[in-house]
Formats: sequence, C-alpha cells, structure tokens
Amino acid sequence: MPQAPQQLLFLPGASGNRQFWQPLAAQLRHPARQVHLGWPGFGDTPAQPDVQGMDDLVDLVLQRVDRPTALVAQSMGGIIAVRAALQRPELITHLVLSVTSGGVDMRDLGATDWRGDYAAAYPRLPRWFIDDHSDLGPRLGELRMPTLLLWGDCDPISPVAVGQRLARLLPRARLRIVPGADHDLGLTHANLAAHWLEEHLQRPGPG
Repeated sequence: MPQAPQQLLFLPGASGNRQFWQPLAAQLRHPARQVHLGWPGFGDTPAQPDVQGMDDLVDLVLQRVDRPTALVAQSMGGIIAVRAALQRPELITHLVLSVTSGGVDMRDLGATDWRGDYAAAYPRLPRWFIDDHSDLGPRLGELRMPTLLLWGDCDPISPVAVGQRLARLLPRARLRIVPGADHDLGLTHANLAAHWLEEHLQRPGPG
C-alpha cells in the first residue's frame, strides 16, 4: 500500500533557523504532525556534546523518524534530508528540497560560493556545513519517494540549473520554479510553496 505521511519534519538551512518554515507550515491543512528541527549549536538550539558533525545531524533527524515521514528541507538541510532518506527509505514517504545542492556537485552549474560570506557572517557557528562536500549524485536514483523541488530563478547560491539536474537524477521529482524568488523562497513565497506542498503530499508514496 502506498504510504501517506503521518509526520512532517521541517529542516532548516545552515543558519539553523527553526522558524524559517513556520509561515508555510501554518497554512497547511494536511493532518500530519508537524515538527520543526533546529541544529544543535545553531540559532536558538542549544549545543549538544554528542553532535559534532554532519553524520550526527543525520542521526538527529533519523531519531525523529519513528513513523511515515515527509522531510521538508531548506538549502544545506537538503543534504541531510537526502542522506536520511537514503538510510531510511522505508519510512520517508515524501521529500521536499528547496534551493539545495542535494549533494550534487554545483561547480559547473553557475552557483556562487556562499561559504566565505557565511563564515564571516557566523564566525562562532560550527563549520560542519562549510566543510561538507558530499557527493550523493550517484545514489539519488535509489530514492523512489515523490520529491518536490522548489527553486527561485533569481537565486545565485543554488541556480535553477541545480534543480534541473536534481530533477533528472531523482526518479519521481517535480521541479517548481518561482519567478523573481531568491534563496529564501520558502519564506518569502510561503503561500505558493504551501499550495504546492499540499498537492505534493497527495501523491502516493512508495508502497
């Protein structure tokens, strides 16, 4: 039987802002439980001694995946979402990846390197996202759950070409492009993104 999500797990980007997805989430009618995760040591989420890198962040997400779950991820959170889905495909019913690399190499896709500015703006934050150079492209074909890709056509950090590459690599992906939107489209275009997410969650998950 195709699975419907019983939980919506919202993952922030490298800033760790737990509030990022809340304007979108507040508009959803889907009955699944909503959980907004933060990254320990980022934003208003206290550090945890046992969380020391990307592997630990993936484990943190997987600890919350105790029922059929849709992962909704912003930017660098998308790498963690993809890694979690690869480890627990039987419980991840849907993916939503917004302006993320998704673990593919973006160097030939016109992406602006954000890492230097990020390090300057957040010098006290852990460097886990800055130092990560995951290459998950060869494994994306394993992900059989429906995937919604959200992109803005004015985003220098993750250009539309990145979303187009992910759409080719992910077997059940749909790419939605927001004209005039930048890297924070999940917040600035929350109404439109919420509408697309509602539609997406009606697609049958892997059975």
